[in-house]
This record gives sequence, C-alpha cells and structure tokens, in this order.
Amino acid sequence: MPTPLLRPLVRRHIETLRVRFRSPRAQQSRRNQTSSSNPNPNRPNPPPKATAKTEDPIPVPNTVAPLPFWQRLGPLTHAGQAYARAQRARPWATQLASSLFIYLCADISAQRMGKVGGGDGEHDLQRTGRSLVIGGVAAIPGYTWFMFLSRSFNYPSRLLSIGVKVAINQLCFTPIFNSYFFGAQALLSGDSLADTWERIMKTVPVSFVNSCKLWPAVTAFSFAFVPIEYRSIFAGVVAVGWQTYLSFLNREAEMEEASEKAAAGVKPAAAVKPVELGRRKERITA
Repeated sequence: MPTPLLRPLVRRHIETLRVRFRSPRAQQSRRNQTSSSNPNPNRPNPPPKATAKTEDPIPVPNTVAPLPFWQRLGPLTHAGQAYARAQRARPWATQLASSLFIYLCADISAQRMGKVGGGDGEHDLQRTGRSLVIGGVAAIPGYTWFMFLSRSFNYPSRLLSIGVKVAINQLCFTPIFNSYFFGAQALLSGDSLADTWERIMKTVPVSFVNSCKLWPAVTAFSFAFVPIEYRSIFAGVVAVGWQTYLSFLNREAEMEEASEKAAAGVKPAAAVKPVELGRRKERITA
C-alpha cells in the first residue's frame, strides 16, 4: 500500500500515462480542431475578403411630361392663363366681354374692307352699335350651347363623340345663329318684317355653305385638343375673321337692297349715303 505521501505522485503519473496512450483518432481530432481555430496563434487572422464593388446605377432622366406648346409661349401663355382664371371665376361676365370685343373687332375690320372696296371713308358708328348689341345678346346663349355640347354626346369612341358634336353644331346652331345675326341686323336698321325675311333668305344659305368650309374643322380641333377653359378664346380668335365675313356679307345685302329700292323710287330704311350708293351702282353695272 502506498503511503499517503506517495498517493498524489501515483495519481499524477497515472494521468500522464493516460494522456500519452490515448487513441490516435482522438489526438488527431484535437489537432484538427486546434488547427482550424487558429493554425498559427502568433499570426493575426487575415482581413475578410472584400466583396465585389457594385456599380453606380445609370442616372435616368425625369419622366415628367413636357408642357404643351401653347403653355410655352411666354406672354401669350400668361395672358391665356389669366383668361382661363377669369373664365372659371366669372364665366358669363367673361363671355360677355369677349363677345363684345370680338364683334367690335369684326365690325371695324368689315368696315375697313368696305372702304377698300370703294365704300365711304367715314366710320359708321350706328353699324358698330348694332353689332355690339347683337354680340352681347348672343354671348350667353352661345356659351351655354357649347358647354352643353362639351358635356353631352360622349361615347366610348372619341372619334364618334367629336363627329356627332360637330354634326349637331353645324346642323342646329349654325343656321339658327346666322338667321339671328342677319335678322337682327335688318330689324335694328329699321327694316320691316318682310324685308328682314328677305335679308335672311339671301344671306343665310350662302353663309351656311361657307361655314361648312371652316367651322367643322375648327370645332373638331377644339373638342379634340383644346382644354375646356381655353375653347372660348380659341373660337374667339377664329370668330373675329368669321364675324368680319358676316358683317361684310350683311353690308353687301344692305347695299343691294338699297340699290333696288333706289331704282324703284323707295327710300331705304337703313340710310345709305349717296356717294356710297353711286359707287355700288357703278360696281353692279361694271
């Protein structure tokens, strides 16, 4: 029996032998674990590999839609926007003022055309006043009619909608308006109902045929491309030339009636100056 002093030495010797004669597989496993954790403890761990640098994305231009052409006209665009704001705020007052301006410009232009054609050199203020009255009365009904067309006859096919609106406007509104224009001109000039009817029969068919050459295209373009708040000003620009033609056509009818009444010895209701009447006769005989 070992003494108590020798027991610790024996235990230590047994532990040493146990470690020395352990299985080779266990020793190899321990070496692998040690080498995998840190094969060289004095050597620092290598830095992590840098990942591939991602390329910067290609800048994409803004996809904002460009402004329409009519919104890039500088002062004209600002004037049009101011008109659109007034149209939305006070549509009737704006239409009345626009109509008066259109009829004033049309009458002045028609009278200047009459001077070039051999008429009297003086400006007829009464004729201008009649045109302003006719334009002021027709302003609100005309605006209401076109707003009705804008809200009505809207079909799934845009082409069909525009075609129906153009046809209805040309067949319904145009003859009624032309009859009103020439009839009011005759009545305000002092003509009788019979003379007024004769004026309408002479001028309305001609004006209707000529309107078919202009207004269907203008109306179709307006409904297809022009916003609703700008349709009035777009039509007004065209209407200056059209009202000039109507005023000129009405004046030609007045001159023809005056020459017929003068030949028959009847004083015309609308006063026509002798110089202008004589020039008109020379043009007819020529």
